[in-house]
Order: sequence, then structure tokens, then C-alpha cells
Amino acid sequence: MVNSMTGYGREFCESKVRNFTVEIRSVNHRYLDLNIKMPRSLLALEDRIRKMVQENISRGKVDIYITQTILETENSKVVLNRNLCDSYVKCLNEIKEMYDINDNISLSLISKFQDVITVEEQDEDIESIWGILKDPLKGALEMLISMRQKEGTALKSDIETKCSVIKELVDLVEEKSIHSIDHYREKLNTRINDLISDKSLIDENRLAMEVAIFSDKACIDEEIVRLKSHLAQVSESINISKPIGRKLDFIVQEMNREANTIASKANDVNVIHIVLDIKNEIEKIREQIQNIE
Repeated sequence: MVNSMTGYGREFCESKVRNFTVEIRSVNHRYLDLNIKMPRSLLALEDRIRKMVQENISRGKVDIYITQTILETENSKVVLNRNLCDSYVKCLNEIKEMYDINDNISLSLISKFQDVITVEEQDEDIESIWGILKDPLKGALEMLISMRQKEGTALKSDIETKCSVIKELVDLVEEKSIHSIDHYREKLNTRINDLISDKSLIDENRLAMEVAIFSDKACIDEEIVRLKSHLAQVSESINISKPIGRKLDFIVQEMNREANTIASKANDVNVIHIVLDIKNEIEKIREQIQNIE
């Protein structure tokens, strides 16, 4: 099955204690690049989140956004720093006496001083939090994977169509290459006949040697066989159930290499034009493969 690397998933979860919203976005990337943005209080769960993602996704730039709304705060406690409060009051009284100030020291004034009153967060039950978070995380991942699979199916169909076009063009090149030697022999004979009026002076052995040399240089049988083999590998690869993007990328590079060799050997303008069409289809496949997992 072909999977795209582009997708989006979102899931929301409610509980009596807290709510979670999980959003996951992914785009194409050479490797798995996983970025997680979440509250600091959830950092202890990062390894578990990464493991769950890595079990389902092998390639792509994946961004995960986790937000939480705490509904009940059982783990928070307001703490009075008595020593610090006593010091502030003592200092204020000293200032009053020193400058003969009649103002009273108010509660609101003391409470505004830094660290007199603080909120302490008690250690939360991380297992309990994970029990709430893992379901929306799983749901968002499933939505993301479903979208990647749908786009992957469309990519597979498009690649199969382009491979069929390339196969037809390669068959046409093979057909034309069979007649290229005969055309070269006829062309060479015509030029010699135009230059030499006495046909007895024509060296048939030398003519045969020239044709043989041309035939060896212009032979593209091996390139055609390899190109067809690469096409078969593409068709086989897009039907296996594991990540194939890197493999397909390599195969397409080899297809392009064989097409370039055929173009350099071809001595027929029509063949060169066909090869250019082949290279154009290969490039289209290469662009599609960039988004395959």
C-alpha cells in the first residue's frame, strides 16, 4: 500500500479533570522529523508520544500540538511564607517610625509583595494523565494515517498510469532501433554511390565494418532491458505493504540514467524525441515519489 506523507488529524477528549485537544500535521521529509508542542507539565509523556507515532509513521515532517484545559485543580496549594511576611511587616513598621508615617499596613499591600503568597503544584499522577491523553492521540493519528492512505492511493494510480505511458514509449523506441541499422546502411550506400561513380571501387568489407561499428555504438538493447526491468520494479514496489519512498526514488534515478544513455546513443531524431517524452514522464513520477512514505 502506498502512503502519502501529507495529512492532518485532530481529536478532542473530555474528562472530569481535564480536556485535551490533539492536532497532528505531516508533510514530506527525507526522514521522520517529529516535533511535539505541549504544556511543560506533560513533558514526562514525550517518550510515550514519540513511541506511538514511530510505531505508525516512518517518514515525514510531523508536528504535534497538544493543548489541555484543567477543570479541577486538586494538586495545587496556596502557601504563605511566614518568615518573609514577618520581614516585610517589620521593615514597614521601621519605615513608619523612622519617618513618622501614620498610614496603616494593609493586607492588600503585604499580599502584593513577591513570594509572600505562592501557589505550589503537587506532583501529578502521570499514569492517570496518560490514560486520558492516549485516546485522543490515537484518534488523531488514525485520522492522519487515513488521509495519508487516501492520497497514497491517488499517487499510486497516477504512477501506474505514467509507467504505462513510459512502457509504450520504450516499446516504440525498441521498434525503431531495430530498423536504425538498416537505415544507416542504406544511407551510407547512398552517400558512397553519390561520391563514387565506379561501383567496383566500393570496398564491401570496409562498408560492412563501418556498419558493424555503428551497430555496436548505437546498440541500446541493454538499456531497454534495464529500463523495462526498472518499470517492473516500480509496479512491484507500489503493491507491497511497507514504506517504499526511498526505494522508488532510487529506481527512478536509474530509469533516468538509462534514458540519458539511450538518448546519447541514438542516431535517429525521432528516437531522441521519444526519449525526451520518456524523461518527461520519469520526472513527473519523481515529483510524485517525493511525497510517498
